[in-house]
Amino acid sequence: MGALERATVPRLQKSASAFRTISEVSAELDVPQHVLRFWETKFTQVRPLKRGGGRRYYRPEDVELLSRIRELLYRDGYTIKGVQRLFRSEGTKAAGAVASRPALAAVPSVADPVAQAPAGADLTALQAALRDLVEIRDLLNGALGPRED
Repeated sequence: MGALERATVPRLQKSASAFRTISEVSAELDVPQHVLRFWETKFTQVRPLKRGGGRRYYRPEDVELLSRIRELLYRDGYTIKGVQRLFRSEGTKAAGAVASRPALAAVPSVADPVAQAPAGADLTALQAALRDLVEIRDLLNGALGPRED
């Protein structure tokens, strides 16, 4: 069978319990491979099996954990330190429950709140609300001390 013929043959789906390569996990989670490698250095809970030549094989639990990390970072707005703290305090299984809860509304960027304003919004009212929120944040930071995340 030539390369062209192999390219047209549909690939069979792996079973849910099968190990995945880094390229398969990267495609499934829509995250570059180098990000997965970086997350391995930051989250000791992710431990893919490494074979000869350094090839990584991810267990289904690893893929599930990486998916939770991705949701917490990209959807819920956690920082890496925030996810690490969450895993330490609640464990990776409990953190999955946090990831599956509906996300709170994303906090708009202080740098460009106008770009995220809904159409027809009163810009003056939004700017005043943003100033109030920044002032509240600063008061809380002063009362609670500096944040680690």
